[in-house]
Amino acid sequence: MGWVGVGAGVLALAFAGYLIAFVLRQPEGPGKMPEIARAIRDGAGAFLGREFRSLTIFMIAMFIVITLLIKPGELSLMSGVAYVLGTVTSAIAAYVGMSIATRANVRTAHAASSSYAVALRIAISSGAVMSFCVVGLGILGIAGMVLISDDAKTWLSFAFGASSVALFLRVGGGIFTKSADVGADLVGKVEVGIPEDDPRNPAVIADNVGDNVGDIAGMGSDLYESYVSAIAASMVLGLTSAYGDAAVSLPLALGAVGILASMIAIMTIRPPEVTGSHEEQVQQAHRTMNRAVHLANGLAIVMSLGVTWLLVDDLAPFYALLGGLICGAAIGFVTEYYTSERKPVKDIAAAAETGSATVIIEGLAVGLVSTVGPVLLVVVATVSAYYFAGLYGIAIASMGMLVTLGAVLAMDCYGPVVDNAAGIAEMAGLGTKVRERCEALDAVGNTTAAIGKGFAIASAALSALAWLATFFEVARVDNVSLTDVRVIAGLLLGAMLPFLFAALAMRAVGDGAFSVVKEVRRQFKEIPGLLEGTAKADYVKCVDIVTRSALRAMLVPGLIVVLTPVVIGVIPALGLQALAGLLTGALLSGFLLAVMMANAGGAWDNAKKYIEAGHHGGKGSAAHKAAVTGDTVGDPFKDTAGPSLNILIKLIGKVAVILAPLFLWLASG
Repeated sequence: MGWVGVGAGVLALAFAGYLIAFVLRQPEGPGKMPEIARAIRDGAGAFLGREFRSLTIFMIAMFIVITLLIKPGELSLMSGVAYVLGTVTSAIAAYVGMSIATRANVRTAHAASSSYAVALRIAISSGAVMSFCVVGLGILGIAGMVLISDDAKTWLSFAFGASSVALFLRVGGGIFTKSADVGADLVGKVEVGIPEDDPRNPAVIADNVGDNVGDIAGMGSDLYESYVSAIAASMVLGLTSAYGDAAVSLPLALGAVGILASMIAIMTIRPPEVTGSHEEQVQQAHRTMNRAVHLANGLAIVMSLGVTWLLVDDLAPFYALLGGLICGAAIGFVTEYYTSERKPVKDIAAAAETGSATVIIEGLAVGLVSTVGPVLLVVVATVSAYYFAGLYGIAIASMGMLVTLGAVLAMDCYGPVVDNAAGIAEMAGLGTKVRERCEALDAVGNTTAAIGKGFAIASAALSALAWLATFFEVARVDNVSLTDVRVIAGLLLGAMLPFLFAALAMRAVGDGAFSVVKEVRRQFKEIPGLLEGTAKADYVKCVDIVTRSALRAMLVPGLIVVLTPVVIGVIPALGLQALAGLLTGALLSGFLLAVMMANAGGAWDNAKKYIEAGHHGGKGSAAHKAAVTGDTVGDPFKDTAGPSLNILIKLIGKVAVILAPLFLWLASG
């Protein structure tokens, strides 16, 4: 079955190549447009280059650790090589996806000047480049590991490599994007009163760069990790399942049919031309993307049913997979309810009429109550999966949530492209009609981004649960008791970690934004004619400030994630029992906190946009100013701290699994 995975990976990458050719054939547009796009592209490339240099040092260190310690007493060079390959393939996916996104934004803006349908198709195609690079390189890499070695540690090491990239790009990218965004808004919109994406704002390019490094490269690496992790965990648990070798082959086969289903769905996207109102354009974009995702899910269900029956001659794993797929789709609906223009968002907008404090209170309440639905759905999916196929079923359920990632991630990565397109339209002075068309596409992008974050968090929870099950298997921990003080200590420490991690991420955004605010104020003060529009801002300076701030700030959170399970595992008084408690506690509190922060942030964002559309006084009103405060607080909630918790709950599980043989060796004396 390894060759099936290789074939599916090659097919996905070929399709990504076809989409790249389509995007690059489109014209960039005249005047300032190519220049603005080049500034965004150069800034994003500079950030990614610095990230990769830091990642290389980390990768070399981890290669040495894995080679020496994954099998105490002997070298494990193959596992070390697999780790490096996992890191490199994830980095390539992030680089290619972001590179095309920074070329598609200007082409989308130019297309919007004449055709709504072409602009929409370019943006979705660009997002699909990222998604098919993720699934293509992911399944190609893990299938290659299966063909090279039948040692499960090799497969797990490849998945661990993917985690390293996600740690750097999700956490570092999240800090970058929101430091720039918050800093730009605080001076531009609040202090000076100029529009968003105004070229006079020195932080405007850094803000647009952040959309790409956070929501393209960061999100892509996050879901690459979840995708590879789900396949690897399913294969490892399949080794001890009742289905024999077929259980190891099934995850790769499911990944292959998911790629095929997603490809067919993307190829059917042919949006009609819409010349009507803002609402009609928004609704058509929603229909276009929903139709593609629903088609991908329907095809995947049918094909997965056949593949499961052929390979294992039992539909129990299919039922587990179906539960995961339904859970993912349902969480998308729940997230959309709490973050789109429905009652929760409208309640926050109404609260803005009484000031910033009530906006914050109402937004926090929305975020807190929004955890109920996702938790209930994950509980049902987990229990039903275990009922049908045991621990193996839980891993297959996580596969079910990610099986159509090729379609789902494309819709999420569409958002930053149209957001950048709207910014380029503003900076290049393309006129009100083009800006409104781009804003209609961007309004859909806000919702798809919120749904994508909810999907990423839920898939992280199921993937982390699968890795927790893998830890029990690899570490030979049969059960844990809540009367064991080591387990209780581990639970408390694990539950605390997400709060510490989120606090560090939030503070990093605050510090970075403060540096941006100082620089923007300085330029407005010291560059004659900047505010009047007769002089040009120094965009590069703000990009450099935020890049250095993000790389510096992510160091401590990254070390906490990697070192905490190591410290717990090697302390004799704690050991494997406490480590099991640590993983469980981090999963529980991390999942809840991530959902709350992501949904509260998304709701604050769309409440502000709801007011800007003309409700409660519209732009410039007191309610609008209060909503801007809520949105500013929500930015690091939804784009930095919340999504970064995905990495925490998955990565500590991987560290525990990878080093479990070392902990066992130490425990034996």
